[in-house]
Amino acid sequence: MKRRLIAQTGIEISPLGLGTVKFGRNQGVKYPQGFELPADKEVRELLALAFDLGINLLDTAPAYGLAEERLGKLLPNSRHDWVIETKVGESFLDGESRFDFTATGTRRSVENSLRLLKTDYLDMVLIHSDGDDVRILRKEAVLDTLLQMQQQGWVRTVGISSKTVEGGLLAFELGCDVVMAAYNPTYTDELPVLEAAAQQNKAVLVKKAFASGHLDKLGGENPVEQALAFAFAQPGVTGVVLGTINPRHLRENVAIAKGILV
Repeated sequence: MKRRLIAQTGIEISPLGLGTVKFGRNQGVKYPQGFELPADKEVRELLALAFDLGINLLDTAPAYGLAEERLGKLLPNSRHDWVIETKVGESFLDGESRFDFTATGTRRSVENSLRLLKTDYLDMVLIHSDGDDVRILRKEAVLDTLLQMQQQGWVRTVGISSKTVEGGLLAFELGCDVVMAAYNPTYTDELPVLEAAAQQNKAVLVKKAFASGHLDKLGGENPVEQALAFAFAQPGVTGVVLGTINPRHLRENVAIAKGILV
């Protein structure tokens, strides 16, 4: 898969990224079926497979339970072979999410991610929105703190995993290079963010491309192919993040993406 640039940052990512929520958390997730967390050997083998298939983008977050810690322990190859994107603002403790967008909380979160991931820099840090994007971006200290940490060299680029069109558009206006936005054939509300990214040479990482496992609503012979083709048809889409712990699904998704992106 040919790498794609995140805006003008010099960061190049594979069009498909591997989401890691299932590496570290199986409580309070919106998948149609429950699952057990994979063993260390399974995580290590899946990461190696992803790398062999051309994936270099890893999506993680403090809110993904043990995911950051497991990546830090199990990541194969050189750190520089990977683009690691994590988040700030949300943590998941004792079965519930907690939010902290203060300057102190933001800096502490980044420092903790650096420690857990065993790295001295983070490629991308996104604000993990609680749904009130505009308030977070305008009233809280989180964005200014991340931009300071970017200037200090801890973070290469900054953005938001948004929940609203207004938030995604405002993030670009305030200097963010990347927005993570939900987009799939059953949910197109955030299309204006994708269109703005194309116009402004910004980046969008698509989340929930498979509608959190509910693509059966699409019908047709290959709903996965439909969903990926739908996402990549938008010029503002830089990458699609897919969360899986199934090696067969990972291989199939990469094969489908390669066919679409030829």
